[in-house]
Amino acid sequence: MLKAGVLGAGHLGKIHLRLLKQSEKYQLVGFYDADEANAKKIEAEFGYKYFNSIDALIDAVDMVDIVTPTLSHYECAQKAIAKGKHIFIEKPITNTVEEAEHIRELLAQHNIRGQVGHVERFNPAYLAVKDQIVNPMFIECHRLAEFNPRGTDVPVVLDLMIHDIDIILSVVKSTVKHVSASGVSVISETPDIANARIEFENGCVANLTASRISLKNMRKSRFFQRDAYISVDFLEKKCEVVKMKDAPKKPGDFDMILQNAEGVKKQIYFDNPEIAANNAILDELESFADAINNSRSPIVTLHDGTEALRVATMIIDQF
Repeated sequence: MLKAGVLGAGHLGKIHLRLLKQSEKYQLVGFYDADEANAKKIEAEFGYKYFNSIDALIDAVDMVDIVTPTLSHYECAQKAIAKGKHIFIEKPITNTVEEAEHIRELLAQHNIRGQVGHVERFNPAYLAVKDQIVNPMFIECHRLAEFNPRGTDVPVVLDLMIHDIDIILSVVKSTVKHVSASGVSVISETPDIANARIEFENGCVANLTASRISLKNMRKSRFFQRDAYISVDFLEKKCEVVKMKDAPKKPGDFDMILQNAEGVKKQIYFDNPEIAANNAILDELESFADAINNSRSPIVTLHDGTEALRVATMIIDQF
């Protein structure tokens, strides 16, 4: 079992602590949090060992789980890498692209593994259809959330939209050609609602909307490709696949047939795969353990995290 330690015991940090504790692939050694009073309260309530310094925790583990505020990701990652420890780092990977690229360089120099916490890659609805998303040419994403003060220290692009940016970059095998965007600050000092259009060299276009001041929560993405429409509801963990194929010469009474202006007939049919329930955060953490133990590339690499941040930064620069 890999010895694991958590840096940061806020809302998400506590979830990571609980899941690492129950995982069969990790031995949770303990945690560090800058708020000593909060840390001691968590130690007393849950029994996790509290380390009074970052260095002390890093020295005691094989893998460092960085769940601190984004501004401190770079410093924490540097310290862990310098001591030869594998790092799992929450999204966004760092505060700037330059910091992310430096972390990647350090990781390669020390020959250790790193994974970024883009958890939607492990969402069961997405896993059920991801292999069917092939060369999409138009993508539409809506990620809307009710207002929550937590996370408002960064623009909504880094707080919410970056999830969809990562998913899009993982399925569109092309270079970003152009980005246009707009954002509006309503409650926070940074934009609370944003819309972005990403154009790729291969002709694919992605339209993304993110808001943290909505009256309801929504996390939906729609992928349009040749002869198929695929919808993923990341929140409700549902998916829908609608496909077209050449119509049979003698359609059945209940077959859905479309005919275009050229007279070509297509049959519409539904192919909705079974969704296997999972805990996405536990799965991403345990997939990282597998990558370390088997000396293979993690599912979400530091390169992936860097490119998602790069596109997010391009969007923010348009505001």
